[in-house]
Amino acid sequence: MDEACRNCPELCEPRTQVVHGYGDVGADFLFVGERPSSAADATGVPLIGSTADEDDDSSGLRRLLERLGLCDATSPPDRPVVENVYLTNLTRCRDPARPPIDAEIATCEPYLNAEIRMINPEILIPIGERALAEIGTEYTTTPADELPLPEVHATTIRGRGFELVPMVEPGEQTDEQTQTWLEHFVDLMASDYRQTKGRRER
Repeated sequence: MDEACRNCPELCEPRTQVVHGYGDVGADFLFVGERPSSAADATGVPLIGSTADEDDDSSGLRRLLERLGLCDATSPPDRPVVENVYLTNLTRCRDPARPPIDAEIATCEPYLNAEIRMINPEILIPIGERALAEIGTEYTTTPADELPLPEVHATTIRGRGFELVPMVEPGEQTDEQTQTWLEHFVDLMASDYRQTKGRRER
């Protein structure tokens, strides 16, 4: 992974650093967001790498993972300890003024594809509409317009080589949506999910 990537010139100036994936490289569960949060841009840890003095949306996902026993609640905010989880985004760099454009997502796709092939997870968890549209298009046979959020939040979608469990952005979830997703994922973790697909060669 290129730590000094300059493939998207417009993102080189506003970013603090390139934020590649983070977590357990043998994970069954791979979470994919849209882009690095402001905290991730500061710490280099995607999705749950919040700074101690910042109330970032990423803290919502960290709390979910802690409740599932997948993140050590005592680990530092800027260097969380996760187990059986890998965290990444569609894009690696952050422009604080805007979301990524299609060309930037396409430019970063080889990084994401390399991570998914390396980790070879059982379950992909796209977070938010943009991640679901991209992951759904690549890894399922279901048209993107048939995968709307919040309708498919906390459901399991059969994909090509993976199963998907979409999630509304944690910062936008109602308490009911959070509880529904947690209950669905607890049931999934207790199931024989590893038998739902043939393991591909790494």
